[in-house]
Amino acid sequence: MNRTVVITGATGALGSKTAQAFAARGHSLVLLDRNQDKLDALSRDLNLPEERLFTSVMDLRDRDAVRSTAEAVSVKFGGVHALIHLVGGWAGGRTLIEFRTEDLELMLDQHVWTTFHLFQSFAPQLSKNRWGRVMIVSASTVPNPPGKTGIYTAAKAAQENLVLNLAAELKENGVTANIIQVRAIDVENKGTGTTPDEIVAAMLYLFSDEASKVNGARIPLYG
Repeated sequence: MNRTVVITGATGALGSKTAQAFAARGHSLVLLDRNQDKLDALSRDLNLPEERLFTSVMDLRDRDAVRSTAEAVSVKFGGVHALIHLVGGWAGGRTLIEFRTEDLELMLDQHVWTTFHLFQSFAPQLSKNRWGRVMIVSASTVPNPPGKTGIYTAAKAAQENLVLNLAAELKENGVTANIIQVRAIDVENKGTGTTPDEIVAAMLYLFSDEASKVNGARIPLYG
């Protein structure tokens, strides 16, 4: 079945792998990113017909922009079936006393506000379909944070809480929401973390009908 998959942070190493994997399985893609040139390059590489591709350059911190995009996606595809949120960043290496207020604001913007806006805008479409999948990638350190990661793990913990709330609120509508936890994304396959291919494999399972009972889970993908 051709389903519609929204991928944020689409031009990153993990985002592009995710897009390629779902495109290869015949699904339609909604690719959201902040870099027009990289988004254009990814679109060319995917070489999908126009009816299977929607791209938008946007700032996910902008609530109105996210809502407008969700409405445009609904007009084109009639709804969405999956939201894979891969936007984020890291800030660390300082104690809580040393971090600046703007550092915390940046982490909350990247992890919490982007997630909140996406959920508010796209969750109604997922519920309407009576079938949906929501996924994020988070850090294995969130449940037991080490020192000098305070603002990052605090923001990720809040993001995870949003995902778990969504899992509880939409479970009766056939929608699951899950968290894939890694120590690090090992883009260069150096054995220092979880590779993009391994993460995408987990996503494809969570996307499957066989994973319909996996909901509100923190899935450890770090050995």
